[in-house]
Amino acid sequence: MSQVSDALVRPVQKHKPTTHKGLVYPFGGLEPEAGTAMPVAPGIRWVRLHVPGPLRHVNCWLLDDSDARGDGVAMIDTGMNTDAARDAWKALWRGDLAGVRVTRMIGTHFHPDHIGLSGWICDRHAAPLVMTRGEWLTARMLIADARETVPGEMVAFWRGAGWDEAQVAHAETRGWAGFQRIVTPLPLSFTRIAHDDTLTIGGVEWRVAVGSGHSPEHACLYDPIGKVLIAGDQVLPRISPNVSLGVTEPEADPLGEWFASIARLKQLPDDVLVLPGHGDPFIGLHRRLDAMDREHRERLDELHVFLSEPRRAVDCFGRLFRRAIGPDVLGMATGEALAHLRRLEVEDRAEREIVDGVWWYRAR
Repeated sequence: MSQVSDALVRPVQKHKPTTHKGLVYPFGGLEPEAGTAMPVAPGIRWVRLHVPGPLRHVNCWLLDDSDARGDGVAMIDTGMNTDAARDAWKALWRGDLAGVRVTRMIGTHFHPDHIGLSGWICDRHAAPLVMTRGEWLTARMLIADARETVPGEMVAFWRGAGWDEAQVAHAETRGWAGFQRIVTPLPLSFTRIAHDDTLTIGGVEWRVAVGSGHSPEHACLYDPIGKVLIAGDQVLPRISPNVSLGVTEPEADPLGEWFASIARLKQLPDDVLVLPGHGDPFIGLHRRLDAMDREHRERLDELHVFLSEPRRAVDCFGRLFRRAIGPDVLGMATGEALAHLRRLEVEDRAEREIVDGVWWYRAR
């Protein structure tokens, strides 16, 4: 049981559940209103913030907690460093969270929509930052890389994937410092968590379950007593998280890491309440993990057939995605296509030839 004061514990509202593709949505599509924190389980509240782009929102979770200074909440993820997100948190501290202090700031992974305001939150509440080392170091590296012009290695990576000169030129106009603009500076120190660690939050023992593929060392939190999994982007209910090969580690196998993470998470019970980074809370962990695994393996098989003739990454978009790929998602689509092509290489089902700096893939 939580050891925090009764003043922080909100009753969990009852809602009529709905189902979709075998998943149960216990809140029936209800979501927190702007500037509010909605109870979802004893001692856990849900905040939803707007983010620009196709995802439209990110979920943040507040866990009743206490420390040497008294009662408060542990915050999991923050939203992006935008005026809208800052205003939403300020409205919460005037309303549902009036007088409530953040005891610690836990980041699931380094992506800006999840830790964009971590530095601001930590400064405002004198709260420690808690992350895995891989995620913290990646964020620190990207923040420190303050050059404005796009590095030559990045341009070569785009051209290798098959981008034309107009696409390269358009991307170059955006500059290189985009990450710094949507992430506040992180604290110089942090508290490291690793797979199978235990975090005691408000008297509840949360186990750390680490996944990778979407990001280097993504932390999920699992409460075996309350049967709750705070999943971040490692498990989403309706979409598969982006799994990309990037310029920083072009010989990696992120999709292979993703498959291994799915197998590891399947060791958790199926009937947990999954609290995802995007989308609505749901029950049906194993069904969702199986669906994501199957979707990627089917894409690999289809891509293998498509590679009967040499193809570039950009040639594979129509086989991998249901939507047209415009400039706003070209980078993510390229990374995901390369991750699938790289996985076929690792499985010895494809080989790559470099011709004038362009990567051509052919099935084995």
